[in-house]
Amino acid sequence: MVALLIIVAFAALAYYHTVLHGDEFSDISQKVSDRLGRLWDIAHQGMRENRFLRAEKALLTILKIDEKNAAAYNRLGILYAKQKEYKDAIDCFEIASSIEATPSSLHNLGLIYYETENYEKAMVAFEQALKLENNLAARHVAYAKVAEKVGNDKLMFQELEKAIELEPIEETYNLLLSAYKSRGMEKEADQVAEEIKKLTLSSPARRKRVLRPRRVVI
Repeated sequence: MVALLIIVAFAALAYYHTVLHGDEFSDISQKVSDRLGRLWDIAHQGMRENRFLRAEKALLTILKIDEKNAAAYNRLGILYAKQKEYKDAIDCFEIASSIEATPSSLHNLGLIYYETENYEKAMVAFEQALKLENNLAARHVAYAKVAEKVGNDKLMFQELEKAIELEPIEETYNLLLSAYKSRGMEKEADQVAEEIKKLTLSSPARRKRVLRPRRVVI
């Protein structure tokens, strides 16, 4: 009987310690989560207000707490890119991609490689981004621009046409028009020019101007 009471006592003590330490762990976890939230707020505000040093410190502190935070590395890369610190930006985007390869981190990496004229690496980064997400026109436009730089006209035209298919905006049409004209492809250029004219005439702003009655001073 005494032995049974001793076992029960130890079991109760063990349970008490488990609950106590569980609560302590929960409190610590919540405190860390709250601190990370505050640091992210500081980082976002710093980026919006161009207070880059403040944002950088917040992001670096996040990475001290969570060294495998891909989002923090990606945001830090954007911050460095804004300041034209391209080497540091590349390092951040490469680390972010190695931790978690997202379309955004790969696309950002491609943009920095493009900016620093490392077109072959830019091609690879954009290709990887498109494999993960190919329904954004901007990604195809970026890929088209680097394809032009490496002399792959077929791929450039293919990607610009895909971008227009996804989002038929005048800016992309003009890129395609310029590409056709620079290569002496007048027939294709005329077709694109016609599409631009249709797009301009059908735009809401244009229709509004056409329908508005002319003001007559009496």
